[in-house]
Amino acid sequence: MMNFRQRMGWIGVGLYLLASAAAFYYVFEINETYNKLALEHIQQHPKEPQEGTTWMHSLKVRLLSLPFWLWTIIFLIPYLQMFLFLYSCTRADPKTVGYCIIPICLAVICNRHQTFVKASNQISRLQLIDT
Repeated sequence: MMNFRQRMGWIGVGLYLLASAAAFYYVFEINETYNKLALEHIQQHPKEPQEGTTWMHSLKVRLLSLPFWLWTIIFLIPYLQMFLFLYSCTRADPKTVGYCIIPICLAVICNRHQTFVKASNQISRLQLIDT
């Protein structure tokens, strides 16, 4: 039987995926401004900045010239982190919620390593009593 946190986790996962699908549809199908900016960037690639360009236009040009894999990494890492957090809320054990988030995962791994080093140092300090 699922508890309230798990139900809210599944609802959150569903809403997150629905919002993601809507955002992808908006970006790739509906958004005329992005398409227009992308076409402008492809059609006119000035070698030198013009006199009348604003900092906003030059920023858009520089951002649009970034490679696709970089944009994928920039958007995919936070997207996956949020999805994995919501998915971890659906687990039965509340202690495991959030372990798949990278900073928390790194903290847990480092904490386990430090605990292991501490325990091994304490064991090596103990003197064996031979009876």
